[in-house]
Amino acid sequence: MKRQKEKNKKRPKVHPDLSGFDIKINSSGEIESTYSIDQLNQFLNKAVIDKKLKDRDDLDVKRDD
Repeated sequence: MKRQKEKNKKRPKVHPDLSGFDIKINSSGEIESTYSIDQLNQFLNKAVIDKKLKDRDDLDVKRDD
């Protein structure tokens, strides 16, 4: 039992742009987050390449690494 509590206290490694991000589901089933949906979408648009769009010639989809 003690090990499980210690394990749950550890935070996973996250992208530096998402430091401080926390998400929970409250007792009524609503999602509570420290970031707004717009902030999350902005991060995803910047950091993740959409597999459906990567091969299209009419879009400039490139990753900045």
